[in-house]
Amino acid sequence: MASSSSCPILCASFNQDNSCFAIGTKDGFRIFDTNTGKLCYERAVGGFSIVEMLFTSSLLAIVGAGDQPSLSPRRLCLFNTTTEAPLRDLNFLTSILAIRMNKKRLIVILQDKAYVYELNSLSILDTFDTVPNIKGLCAFSPCLDACYMALPASTTKGSVLLYNVLDCNLHCEIEAHRSPLAAMVFSSNGMYIATASEQGTLVRVHLVSDATKSYSFRRGSYSSTIFSLSFGPSKQLPDILAATSSSGSIHLFTLGFASHLRSKRSSGFLGSIIPDVVNDVLDPAYHHVLHNAVPAGVKSSAVVCKVENVVDTSTSPSELLACRVNMCVITYNGYFQEYNLSIDAQKLSWSLGRETNLLTVTMDKVP
Repeated sequence: MASSSSCPILCASFNQDNSCFAIGTKDGFRIFDTNTGKLCYERAVGGFSIVEMLFTSSLLAIVGAGDQPSLSPRRLCLFNTTTEAPLRDLNFLTSILAIRMNKKRLIVILQDKAYVYELNSLSILDTFDTVPNIKGLCAFSPCLDACYMALPASTTKGSVLLYNVLDCNLHCEIEAHRSPLAAMVFSSNGMYIATASEQGTLVRVHLVSDATKSYSFRRGSYSSTIFSLSFGPSKQLPDILAATSSSGSIHLFTLGFASHLRSKRSSGFLGSIIPDVVNDVLDPAYHHVLHNAVPAGVKSSAVVCKVENVVDTSTSPSELLACRVNMCVITYNGYFQEYNLSIDAQKLSWSLGRETNLLTVTMDKVP
């Protein structure tokens, strides 16, 4: 089993609409276009443990890996890629574990504190004392209409605190799992939050507005660490939730596909549907697995970039037949993969459309 600690990539993150992604290595950081695989920007000045983008703007939030005094893990640098100059530094007493941004807010996560800043002025709006959060777990919605931040509420169980960071108030606490959290993510519109625990067998999805459980997916009887969770870009259901794991498999869950079919049979209503009766475990037909997609033990991050519903327009109302999905994966051993998938109620078919070595691509070379 490979070790993520020995991998050349120190950090990897997609921007808020998944159109670009950034990686940090011991030598510097690089920014790529997700659609073309083109290397858009690179800077080789030392190691970086955090590189966060703000959509496709020139603003980056970067944190050094600590291999030299100018790249302290306690210093956040807001950097302009157009002028190639730092805009502002923020210094902290302990190491920065995570950074999140949207167009209004900047979030800084330390081991036992979370800071909320107004992005334009960098005035501090709120500070939260948190439970020990050594992994820097934090989910943040890019949507200003549902501008929520999620943090672990416990070190012994999988409870989640949800804050509205525009209004700076506590929204609710969700008791999501019996064991501590391993990963969490908001949907693109901030309507749902998905969580996974260290036990690794269940992925749960809650409706943020009233903290009710909408879906619960069982990955199997085995246990493996969830590395990342990602919703698709859909504003309404059906949508896709992707999860990468330490086993090297990528799990895909279809949200709303089953309820769409039930609704069609009963009322023909299409749209964003929350089942009236929530099953603890959804039908296994709506859970699909790409086995051995990534070397076992190598950390990875996957995002669903595009979801296209395939419908039969000859029926009234139109019948949903399948979902066509474009999914992109970054592996911390240095590769970018693009998958094309087709998912229906019974099966998953897929093909690897592209694989790129992120460490050898040059500025003038498009894979």
